Amino acid sequence: MVNPVFDSISEPGDIPSGGGTATLDRELQELIEAEQFDPGDHERFSHYVQKEKILESALTGKPVKALCGKKWTPGRDPEKFPICPTCKEIYEKLIDE
Repeated sequence: MVNPVFDSISEPGDIPSGGGTATLDRELQELIEAEQFDPGDHERFSHYVQKEKILESALTGKPVKALCGKKWTPGRDPEKFPICPTCKEIYEKLIDE
């Protein structure tokens, strides 16, 4: 006799009937597409971002968020651009505290 309460619980090793990583990938993609990525003047500067987040972005392709609020996926050499004045101002306030 099958207990209806446990009818939907799968056994370890069973292939799930729905959801799974495909659902998670689709949901992640929707979240990324919904994020605001800033065009404009921010593109002309190098920004301050936590080192761990840069490494994570390099491994996963996940966007990062700078101190100034800009969100993007790093791909350029930051040495080729001047430092973002907003990031620099915020950073200096943080280290002075």
